[in-house]
Amino acid sequence: MSAAIAAAPSGEHAGFLMEESARPASGGDLDVLIGLAEAARAELPERKGGDVAVRLDPQRNDPGARIATALGDEATVLLVGTIDGAVVGYGLMTLGTVSDGSTQANVEEIFVDPGARSVGVGEMVLEALLLEASGRGAVAIQSVALPGDRSTKNFFEAHGMVARAIIVHRWLDRR
Repeated sequence: MSAAIAAAPSGEHAGFLMEESARPASGGDLDVLIGLAEAARAELPERKGGDVAVRLDPQRNDPGARIATALGDEATVLLVGTIDGAVVGYGLMTLGTVSDGSTQANVEEIFVDPGARSVGVGEMVLEALLLEASGRGAVAIQSVALPGDRSTKNFFEAHGMVARAIIVHRWLDRR
């Protein structure tokens, strides 16, 4: 993985200057990453469309398996976001060839612990994913924001990502 370590000082928090950064994940991060992946999935049912996302998530019963697999997969980029060196978030991106022969990046997961949000960690992770995707020859990048999740939509739009499709859904069992 060629993702460079990105770091930037943020504003003061409780009188201390914090440094957010993003770096490639390592095996030593596995336990924290599994906890973050579980926390990310625990938030989903509270959100509009989250119940469907949970049902369709093949790793819903074992999110740690996806993280562990990603650590050893050259086609998957797994980065951690940190504050002063402590892992508080992550981003997982895959790259693949699409029908026109070009490379497309897909941010499958991006999550920051709720207590560490709004200080720049997610931005560091996404910027590092964008650099990595570009460095690997991707011509485009995409991700998913659930309906009504304005903060996630705004987060992606702040990085130049815009909606290109709307996924519609209907329960057939009268839910």
